[in-house]
Amino acid sequence: MKLVKAEIIAIGDELLYGQIMDTNSHWISQQLDLKGVKVVRKTTVGDNRDDILKAFSEAEKRADLVLITGGLGPTQDDLTKPLLAEYFNCPVIEVPDAVKAITEFFKRRGREMTPLNVLQGHLPSCCEYVPNPVGTAPGMWFDQNETYWMSMPGVPHEMKRLMNDFVLPKLPSLFELPVIYHKVIKTAGIGESWLADLIADWENALPEHIRLAYLPSLGHVKLRLTGFGKDLIQIQKEVENQIQLVLPKIEKYVYGFNEETLETAIGKLLKKAGKTLALAESCSGGYISHLVTSIPGCSDYFQGSLVPYHNQYKIDILGVKEDTLANFGAVSEETVHEMAKGIRSLFHADFGLASSGIAGPDGGTDEKPVGTVWIACAGDGFSEAKKLQLTQDRLLNIQLTGVAVLNLLRVCISQYNK
Repeated sequence: MKLVKAEIIAIGDELLYGQIMDTNSHWISQQLDLKGVKVVRKTTVGDNRDDILKAFSEAEKRADLVLITGGLGPTQDDLTKPLLAEYFNCPVIEVPDAVKAITEFFKRRGREMTPLNVLQGHLPSCCEYVPNPVGTAPGMWFDQNETYWMSMPGVPHEMKRLMNDFVLPKLPSLFELPVIYHKVIKTAGIGESWLADLIADWENALPEHIRLAYLPSLGHVKLRLTGFGKDLIQIQKEVENQIQLVLPKIEKYVYGFNEETLETAIGKLLKKAGKTLALAESCSGGYISHLVTSIPGCSDYFQGSLVPYHNQYKIDILGVKEDTLANFGAVSEETVHEMAKGIRSLFHADFGLASSGIAGPDGGTDEKPVGTVWIACAGDGFSEAKKLQLTQDRLLNIQLTGVAVLNLLRVCISQYNK
């Protein structure tokens, strides 16, 4: 079975200037992947004739399918349509059905149609007109030079409508497509290289039609298994078998699969155990509480939180000893132990979590540089603490602390709630 290759070309100066984000290419890639089409290149070009024509020429050499977004507006800087006509050496002609559709579009909205809008219904003679029921710029389908081309508006909801109504349903009639199945294993508390060492033997023994990708992000590493074949049920079974083989090696780091988040996984664990949670956040400033409360139904297990940023409130509200702060400082193992126990007692929770650190960019010392964070989890008869040495970036440190605290809770639930 031949691999079907696609290239996406996003056109517009606004993309290069960073004025808008190219979410179109991301979405198109996801949809093509589900169909078994491999995106081999994404290209972004500005509103420049030579650059656009060069992008067309290069894409044609690499891809069986070229999908173009943007540059179909009614103004002079919208170059996609005339340049496609130039590239394929065909004139732009009036397409009565397209002009009629645009006219009706304006009439339904009670808006006046300009001569420039009428010209949007003029298309290259060598294309197939693809109606756009949610906008004024029609789609254009070309079968040229042994490559299929589709030009679509850059407005996301218009592009998605044309993809869903026309492009995606058309692909099976054009290509013999494989079945592709993905499953993602989500881990926390271990770095990418350490994880790779743990599973090296298993990875090296994977069959050729099942591939592994490491997808690291803030505090997490995702392992994506992708299976290729002709039978979806068989591919799913084989991928699941491989997951069962690797899980014993990494189980203590795994918190979920596919779209599941760490905060979702924590909620499920607490609900299953019938346990509750309270938070004392100093350096994380309420960020962890935000993560926890982003999950519907969290009131079943989340008692509440405090942000005792000033040391006096650590003393007055949480019961941290003055001697502890004087002898060890706010950013210390001793302090976070007392904070976690204090918040647990205050909110009558089964688990108390605490964070205290130097988020930066200022405030560090030689002994405790920026990025030094202590976290703790206290429960019935135990209190576990961990030191983190993070970055120089304040926001990153807050986010990484959030992941580390929730992962510490996950580990403690597994270890102590048996």
